[in-house]
Amino acid sequence: MSELDPTLADALASFGADDAVLLVALDFDGTLAPLVDDPTTSTMTPAARDAVDTLATTTADHVLLAFVSGRDLDDLALRAEPPVGSYLVGSHGAQTGHATADGLEAVPLELTAEQAEALATLRHDLDAAVEGRDGAWVQHKPSAVVLHTRQAGTEDTHAAIAAADAAAARLGLEAMHGKDVVEIAVVHTSKGLALDRLRDVVAHDVPGPDGATRRVRVLYAGDDTTDETAFAVLRPGDVGIKVGHGDTVAAHRVADADDVATVLRHLVTATAAP
Repeated sequence: MSELDPTLADALASFGADDAVLLVALDFDGTLAPLVDDPTTSTMTPAARDAVDTLATTTADHVLLAFVSGRDLDDLALRAEPPVGSYLVGSHGAQTGHATADGLEAVPLELTAEQAEALATLRHDLDAAVEGRDGAWVQHKPSAVVLHTRQAGTEDTHAAIAAADAAAARLGLEAMHGKDVVEIAVVHTSKGLALDRLRDVVAHDVPGPDGATRRVRVLYAGDDTTDETAFAVLRPGDVGIKVGHGDTVAAHRVADADDVATVLRHLVTATAAP
């Protein structure tokens, strides 16, 4: 994408048109980094990396950056290499932190005894669900268990997903279905809830004159079904960008990570301080 869709370009121009605090919140996998079979090898495209770093260094006084992901917080920090000052939201909002010059500063996550027991049960049940199912595997996170089926065959995928859904139902928990993943968390959260909380945090962190609360305007970009909850909480003046194919409530769409990079580069110009 060498040029933006005119409606998106207009939205970006309006995005920075007043004195609101600007928050650019970005999903990682599928948005800044292409989806890959092995998530431990995921990395931003060169164009996305350059655009993120440019946005962070040239607009730091008036644009704040956040990474919002289903990855656990430590893994997100490792893969995203966030610029200093960035907000980080991991595990769909269950974990939060901040990138400092000394590394990741994380808010401690504490589970109740009931949540810890449910997590142990989920780990046991999902580990059992993938036994003998080639390509299906389970990831243990601090507050969730994730079934990965990207490399599994159709029959094994259906069986493993059914088992995961049943495990969640037995515990009265929600199974979040994404692209080739099913995540079951013992902490009630979503990217939408996380984005609402993050908006409040930013408003507190960047007060207006005399301590007055300033409006926070949000640009959110994401590719997965789990990002739809974030798009759903956007407000007038915010910008939602769906990356790739699929149904969405976002007002705008781009094709891939390099297109997201184009958006970020355009945003640098559109929000340049006078």
